[in-house]
Amino acid sequence: MFRALAQYWNSTYSCFTFGRVDLMPTIEEYTTLLHCPKVQVDRIYSRLANIPAFSKKLMNITGMSEQCVTTQIKQKGDCKCIPWRNLRDLILAHPDVKKRVDVFALSIYGLVIFPKALGYIDEAVSDLFDRLGKGTTPVPAILAENFRSLNACRRAGEGRFIGCPLLLLSWFHNHFWKVKKVSYRIFSENYSPLKELVATPRRDDVTEENWMTILQNLQEGDVEWRAPWMVPDEILYRCEDFDWVPLLGI
Repeated sequence: MFRALAQYWNSTYSCFTFGRVDLMPTIEEYTTLLHCPKVQVDRIYSRLANIPAFSKKLMNITGMSEQCVTTQIKQKGDCKCIPWRNLRDLILAHPDVKKRVDVFALSIYGLVIFPKALGYIDEAVSDLFDRLGKGTTPVPAILAENFRSLNACRRAGEGRFIGCPLLLLSWFHNHFWKVKKVSYRIFSENYSPLKELVATPRRDDVTEENWMTILQNLQEGDVEWRAPWMVPDEILYRCEDFDWVPLLGI
C-alpha cells in the first residue's frame, strides 16, 4: 500500500494528489493522534548546534555508566547507534522502573517512529527524546521526516518509507474511507484512533497493483475532509473589519 501511496505524493506542494483532491497530514492531526498536549505546540524541537555527546545523552536516559555506554555504541553508515537488543536487555533487568519506561519509550521512537537503521536506535533520536522531558513537542519533527521520506521515495521511484507507518495509515484510513462515526468517541479523552486501527483486521492480500487501481479511482465524494476525531476549536470568521471572509479553495 505504501509503495502505491508514495506514487501519489506531490513533492512540489508536499501533499497527496488524487485526481482533483489534494490532502496532507497536518500538525494538528498528528498532535491529536499522538495525544500531545496543546500547550506544547509552540515549543517545537530543532536540533541545536552544540549538543551533548551521544554517550552523555544515553547515560542520562538509561542510567548506565559511561564505560558501559561507550562499549555498546556502534557506527552504522553515517550515524552512531545503539543496538535494540542491548536496550531490550536493559528494559528487562533495570532496577529503576522509571528508567525502564524511558528506555522502552526511546526504543519505540528509534524502531517505530524514526526507523532509520533497522534494529538500531540512532543518535538523532536520542537527542529528540532527551528534549521531550523539557516540554518540547515531537510532532513537527515526525511530520517533517514523513515528508522528507515521501519526497525521497517519489524522487527515486522506490525505497523504504522511513517514518511511522501506523500514523500515516491512521490518517489515510480516516480521510479516504467512509468510516462509521460514533459521536462519543470524538469527545472521549480515552479514545485513540491508533488503538482502533491496531485492533482492526488487516488486509494483507491486496497487491500494489490493486492499491493503484483503488487510488486511481478515488473521487471527491470518497474523501472525508475532516477526520472524525478532530474537534475544531478555532474557526476563522473575520479578517480585521470584514466578517465572513470567503476562504480560498485548497
